[in-house]
Amino acid sequence: MRRVFLLVLVTGTLLVSPVLAQKRHITEKDLFSFNWIADSRVSPDGSRIAYVRVTVNEKKDGYNTSLWTVSPVSGESHQLTNGTRDSSPRWSPDGKYLVFVRVTEKDGRPDQPQLFMLSLFGGDSFQFTTLPRGASQPLWSPDGKTIAFMNGANPEDLSKQKERLRGGEATESATTATETKTAEEDKHESDVRVITRSAYRANGAGYLDQKHPQHIWVVAAPRNGDDKVKPRQLTSGRFAEGDVTWANDGLKLYFTSDHSDDPAYDLASTDFYSIPVVGGQAAKLTTIPMNAGSLSLSPNGKQFAFTGVVGRPVTSYTQPDLWVMDIAANAQPRNLTTEFDYDLGGGVGGDNSPPRGGGGNAPIWTADGQSIIDTYAREGKANLGMFSVATGKETDLTKGNQAVGNFRATPDGRQFVFTISTPTRIGDLYWLDRPGGEPKQLTHINDELFSHLNLTEPEEIWYTSFDGKRIQAWLQKPPDFDPGKKYPLILNIHGGPHAAYGFVFDHEFQWMAAKGYVVLYPNPRGSTSYGQEFGNIIQYHYPGDDYKDLMAGVDEVLRRGYIDANKLGVTGGSGGGLLTNWVIGQTMRFAAAVSQRDIASWTDFWYSADFTLFQEQWFRKPPFEDPEDYKARSPITYINNVKTPLMLILGEADYRTPPGAGGEQMFRALKYRKIPTVMVRFPNESHELSRSGQPWHRIERLEHIVGWFDKWLLGMPKPEYDLGQ
Repeated sequence: MRRVFLLVLVTGTLLVSPVLAQKRHITEKDLFSFNWIADSRVSPDGSRIAYVRVTVNEKKDGYNTSLWTVSPVSGESHQLTNGTRDSSPRWSPDGKYLVFVRVTEKDGRPDQPQLFMLSLFGGDSFQFTTLPRGASQPLWSPDGKTIAFMNGANPEDLSKQKERLRGGEATESATTATETKTAEEDKHESDVRVITRSAYRANGAGYLDQKHPQHIWVVAAPRNGDDKVKPRQLTSGRFAEGDVTWANDGLKLYFTSDHSDDPAYDLASTDFYSIPVVGGQAAKLTTIPMNAGSLSLSPNGKQFAFTGVVGRPVTSYTQPDLWVMDIAANAQPRNLTTEFDYDLGGGVGGDNSPPRGGGGNAPIWTADGQSIIDTYAREGKANLGMFSVATGKETDLTKGNQAVGNFRATPDGRQFVFTISTPTRIGDLYWLDRPGGEPKQLTHINDELFSHLNLTEPEEIWYTSFDGKRIQAWLQKPPDFDPGKKYPLILNIHGGPHAAYGFVFDHEFQWMAAKGYVVLYPNPRGSTSYGQEFGNIIQYHYPGDDYKDLMAGVDEVLRRGYIDANKLGVTGGSGGGLLTNWVIGQTMRFAAAVSQRDIASWTDFWYSADFTLFQEQWFRKPPFEDPEDYKARSPITYINNVKTPLMLILGEADYRTPPGAGGEQMFRALKYRKIPTVMVRFPNESHELSRSGQPWHRIERLEHIVGWFDKWLLGMPKPEYDLGQ
């Protein structure tokens, strides 16, 4: 409890008396004051850590990102940049400079991202790229003389920029200027899209731009603003590159690229390439039959480590493993974690990952090349493990009921920085000296706010489902929970379906509990972090037995005696929205439901989602070849069974679960049947509404969910949901 001191005057003497100040319950609007940490990077000598700090902007319709450093010795933090869209801090090999990405404003709108440099000796940062389509993902060469980065400008963009630069240097007559302006006006750039690929949109990114694939560029590293440097393009063509990695000698770059015109028709594979830094043709090294990413080069420069998912046989869920592969023509990878039945590079889901923070993890080699370090997810937890390159044997580096997120290390792999989130902590930086050290907390970015909040740990439970499978779940209870009382229950279902709840902060659960609800959030079959068989068992049976797992969880909590069986609610987003629709078509035990970013018709989803189901992951055949299977597994098929009042929460820019394949169908059908139904639509929001949507929209989403349950479970008047309002 937070202590305050009461000053009391007694017979002329001033006494100081400590009294306990009551903490308050968390509110939905506390989100405005949250801070997040992302993309932490350790300086080469381990003396400083640079990171991205994310905050809600003053207008509360977006997020600001700035760069900070923290000392692993003292924990003292300093702000490095004052930009509102700074990201991707990367230390020079000598630790004297930071290159980063900044988005400035032009005409009141965000301009293209460009590379900036900051000297750690002092002075202002300076910009050193001005490319059309911007610059991103900077990567220092081993000698610190060159920076590789990504850019999507095509030859036409570069030609136009050259013309503008030449025009700025020339002196034109009035007549010539007029003629030039007229010619420019005649160059109409069409906004009509000609679609040729099967997958042509991506959630959050919008329509895919096949005319501007991301390519590799290099530029000499400037040391001050007067040091003029000229970027040089290394790769080109119709296909994008990714996972760029410097060779240890700095003479070439490695990368991956998919040269398929329409990958939706192909089984998963990854092509590895190298290209000389001086320029020339890229050389293909090998092709492997899996999705591989996050390349990490061994200390001797002869092997890659990466996480990968095999593409054969085709499954609904394939557990990611840790692989090593020689850097040689036609080399094939070796799986280090065949016997380790948990998700490498995996984590657990909450609603407070850093919005717009960026970053990412790649496996880390120890200096002797004998071990590789990565995160793994196990039973709702995510921790760091060290894996033997020779045997694959795993040794825990961190333990506990927590979720390790972004992690990086010093070049020798002996000191680590990483974020830890728990159900009562959003995600602070921790420091670890290996071997044998204990994690040391470095930052306390939300402690001031959280010291005033009455946050509680959820109760972890395990229960047995209908066929003997053990299911893990959590109960978030009101802060003043009394087992002698009766509470309303909200069953909250995660999406994916191959994802997992766990020991991570979730604002939604804490706030629902603060409003007086017990929240049950289970990991039914199909969830990750429980092994390959548990995750893939729902292939061709989704939804199905996972619904039975959810109902068994509700029954388990009802047996405990503190839940009012007449006040049950159910909600979920994405795959959880699908299951919410399914639940109310199978049972009438719930008094209200909120379906978020949902699916109603598998057939319509197959035709309109941002990714294709051309392989046999979820269905054996397309809907026009097996319509009955799609019909049997679609919630809209059972719409006549639905009597539960339903709210539908939709993002109008959601391409992952398009509203026309989900909530709009449920809404129209239930309106026709005169079942109480409300549709809440969020303009400009994608499938990421609950995690990185506009802060005001995230707040309103929470208010509508709980408002609907307040109306139907607790009988509170909510005239905004009544017909005719």
